[in-house]
Amino acid sequence: MLKRTFCATCLGVDAVTVTIEVDVSDGISFYLVGLPDSAVRESQQRITTALGTIGARIPGKRITVNMAPADLKKEGSSFDLAIAIGILAASGQYSFLNLEEFIIMGELALDGSLRPVSGALPIAEHARNEGYRGCIFPVSSALEASEIEGIDIFAATHIKDVISILYGELVIAPLKQKREISSAGNVDEIPDFAYIRGQESAKRAFEVAAAGSHNILLSGPPGSGKTYMAKALAGILPEMTSQESVETSKVYSVAGKGALKDGLIRIRPFRSPHHSASLYAITGGGTNALPGEISLAHNGVLYLDEILEFSRSVLEVLRQPMEERSVSISRLKYKVKYPANFMLVASMNPCPCGFFGQSGDRCKCTPFQITRYRSRLSGPLMDRIDIFCDVNPVPAHLLTSGTFSESSREIRLRVEKARKIQQERFNGSILSNSQMSSADLRMHCKTGKREADFLSGAISRLSLSARAYTRILKVARTIADMENAQSISVCHIAEAIQYRRTGLIY
Repeated sequence: MLKRTFCATCLGVDAVTVTIEVDVSDGISFYLVGLPDSAVRESQQRITTALGTIGARIPGKRITVNMAPADLKKEGSSFDLAIAIGILAASGQYSFLNLEEFIIMGELALDGSLRPVSGALPIAEHARNEGYRGCIFPVSSALEASEIEGIDIFAATHIKDVISILYGELVIAPLKQKREISSAGNVDEIPDFAYIRGQESAKRAFEVAAAGSHNILLSGPPGSGKTYMAKALAGILPEMTSQESVETSKVYSVAGKGALKDGLIRIRPFRSPHHSASLYAITGGGTNALPGEISLAHNGVLYLDEILEFSRSVLEVLRQPMEERSVSISRLKYKVKYPANFMLVASMNPCPCGFFGQSGDRCKCTPFQITRYRSRLSGPLMDRIDIFCDVNPVPAHLLTSGTFSESSREIRLRVEKARKIQQERFNGSILSNSQMSSADLRMHCKTGKREADFLSGAISRLSLSARAYTRILKVARTIADMENAQSISVCHIAEAIQYRRTGLIY
């Protein structure tokens, strides 16, 4: 007797239906085909023991389990439950009437209980789009998937629960959608800009960067507050839109990070990898082609502290994702694509010892050492950074003063107003000025003759590239939005150019 059950697997952040075909006929054998990996092949032992806990068994006949499509490699233990249910149905031990209405996912423990699986969120979204009635997941995975509207999500703790659901017994009801806030990063202790003494120019640069989601690089001696301000940035970023929240949550779901047990991620991720992180840790990859730090920072911030300490290969691989806002990972027989729309925030010292340009002759670095050190940051990568900001040590009288500056909440309100203007301008096609295409620039960054002449002169004097030109226009557009100005003026362009005139460009 041939029976079919349905489950799914993820390719990047997209799910693909996997059909489990089980045939039981005369003979004594067990065949599992359809490009299963070792974890899938081992499912026979897990299923055999788990079925024994409910008084069922794998029949002593010829059992063929085909996992279609056959050309797609099946990895992991999340197919256990669908295979077990298929065997129960094909062997006649249970008669299910609605098998084809559900996506069934879960790893079986030897006692019949279910362990969570990765990718529940994109799988549930895929099931809804394909017209399935519902999905059956282990409890923790079901809580994650319940955020998807338009489909019933059932939570099961044991294979007995799954059987009850498939029989239509009303013992287990679908989960209700949750609307709680989950965090993807360490944002429990976000510094407040109110406690940052001085550094007004740097704080202004951060506000502009947050308002338009622009990449920013800070340069300054140790102890000047670069890292503290970068961490404080998380407190002035606007809340994610529903679209952004789902996109980011899907990445974390596929990565199996367990950040979604309390609901979708609605606080922008803040990822800060160590400078010893490998190429694959940053971009993603490995045996299972999992997302890396640049994808985990999707719709959030990727902070590279002491960027020049990262390997050259890691830095150069950032160039394409920064431009295309996605990263592709190729394997022998398939290719996955992860979103990587992150805001790059980086900090660096001006020289190996960190004190170049400071008073007191503290810097002992030779010109050759300084040049070699700064050359680790290539020109093409620098071209993709919108805002450069020099950070100087805070004077003693400001450190000892009891005054406070603007709070993060006040700055965030201005940032949110600017972002709202951008969302209305682009009507949802893009969400910030940094994402503007060439066509968007021509439409929304028009300049008068006076502004055009001013910009042209600056480009000639500073020998800026065409990419730097577009970056200046995008930043100028953001500054204009912060002032609620309809058109870009000379003062907006001048401030945008100022962010490129720094000691970093030599």
